[in-house]
Amino acid sequence: QVQLVESGGGLVQAGGSLRLSCAASGRTFSSYAMGWFRQAPGKEREFVARINGDSSSTYYRDSVKGRFTISRDNAKNTVYLQMNSLNPEDTAVYYCTAGSYNDVLFGRNTYWGQGTQVTVSS
Repeated sequence: QVQLVESGGGLVQAGGSLRLSCAASGRTFSSYAMGWFRQAPGKEREFVARINGDSSSTYYRDSVKGRFTISRDNAKNTVYLQMNSLNPEDTAVYYCTAGSYNDVLFGRNTYWGQGTQVTVSS
């Protein structure tokens, strides 16, 4: 069982930056791939980024490549999402998820946090 708690969301102007954090419980954090999803009002939840257990592999949705960076600190049981050059289309509730590297991509059979709101004003 893994419990995930996101933090770091907030209101930011277009062009600004935020760093989201997701703290995980449990002693086997490094064995899980981690991912970030987001859900905008009236839209389905969508994949944003994933990272494998030892940080050797990452993957992003096209619209955030070059702007967002996923990273993790296994000593702190925490995964991060650094978001730069934010635009209003990035406004959403952001969720972290833990599971296998493949499952994290699709958000299936994974653990979820409660989400943190990111609002980007124009």
